[in-house]
Amino acid sequence: MPALDRDGDVFVLNLGDTENRFHPDWLVEVHAHLDTVERAEGPRALVTTATGKFFSNGLDLDWVGQNSDKFLDYVNSVHALLARPLALGVPSVAAIQGHAFAGGGMFALAHDFRVMRVDRGFFCLPEVDINIPFTRGMAGLIQGRLSKRTAHESMTTGRRYGGDQALEAGIVDAVAAEGEVLNVALEIARPLVGKAGPTLATIKERMYPEALAALRDPADPVN
Repeated sequence: MPALDRDGDVFVLNLGDTENRFHPDWLVEVHAHLDTVERAEGPRALVTTATGKFFSNGLDLDWVGQNSDKFLDYVNSVHALLARPLALGVPSVAAIQGHAFAGGGMFALAHDFRVMRVDRGFFCLPEVDINIPFTRGMAGLIQGRLSKRTAHESMTTGRRYGGDQALEAGIVDAVAAEGEVLNVALEIARPLVGKAGPTLATIKERMYPEALAALRDPADPVN
């Protein structure tokens, strides 16, 4: 399960050591940790990472298959997760030490900055290959955080980007060796801790109003 630690003024959220799929119980835990970060006082930043082969593989499709009657509520809960770092009044860095696929990739994109392992692991939005269209909120998030060219390529081809490819495409801001991903993310986060607060939150809300509105709309999340 996810765990929250602290390195000085930087909170470190570890998503877990499995595929870190968005099971409802996992989502509750992550939101609780983000609440802790958001409610803390003083200078602070957030680094989100994981342990092992996966950063996150996104939606828990096994759970969805067994709970189809709860699908719309589930999508809304996923949208709520994606909206948190996108609008968070705390500087955030995703330390992508492993695969970031589908919703896991989107969650990374919702952070302010991203560091990716250079030698192994992929960033991939495979929805076109698994026949699951992006919701309006998801599409808005991706297009708001990536260049038009990269958003189009990643969304319509399902391309897998290694670290150097992701850096070239502007998906991540830095790459690092396996044992340095977290350290590089911390180095990015530490100088930003003084920027946490309501002004940062307002700036981000006004930068991504369309994406956030779609992610927060509970009426019809899949259309």
